[in-house]
Amino acid sequence: MSKRVDFGYEDVAESEKAARVGEVFDRVAERYDLMNDLMSLGLHRVWKSFAIELARPRPGERVLDVASGSGDLARALVRRVAPGGEVWLTDVFDCVTVGFGLRNMTRKDAALEEMVRVLKPGGRLLVLEFSKVWKPLEPAYDLYSFKVLPWLGERVVGDAAAYRYLAESIRRHPDQATLAAMLERAGLSQVEVFNFAAGVVAVHRGYRI
Repeated sequence: MSKRVDFGYEDVAESEKAARVGEVFDRVAERYDLMNDLMSLGLHRVWKSFAIELARPRPGERVLDVASGSGDLARALVRRVAPGGEVWLTDVFDCVTVGFGLRNMTRKDAALEEMVRVLKPGGRLLVLEFSKVWKPLEPAYDLYSFKVLPWLGERVVGDAAAYRYLAESIRRHPDQATLAAMLERAGLSQVEVFNFAAGVVAVHRGYRI
């Protein structure tokens, strides 16, 4: 029997998840960046800029950006490592980044282990992802996530289900402490957590031992 993994609030066969996530992103791709701006009021750009500052990319370094989406994080990294550096979109990299992508991966532990594996000793991994909002704000955040986001998705993209999946996938994603422990198990040390917007988003940073 195939192992079951999360897809929003559903539990699906491990073999199904990648295809189903791909279908979601295919449906919203045309207005993906616009929806990111609307959903976050443009704050996703600030969060990504801060993640890049934490990554500390330097000219000449080799950087891997995983789950690159529309490439905005990768383009910003290119500007920082030029001239002479490289940013790859897919024990040779100085830095690996993944922005809002880990949540959609089928086997998160295995994905993190692979990211750590391709880091040089002393290299750093940055994970920018939705996380656990502070408890007093949970009712308002739930209202926004499960009512406003699907409504916005329906009107802008014509797809409420894709943004309902987004809200559900965020709730199923490991919280800050759990993800920090996962990074340590994957082989990182000095793991730090930086919260934004009262925990709506967090950046985790760790270094390969």
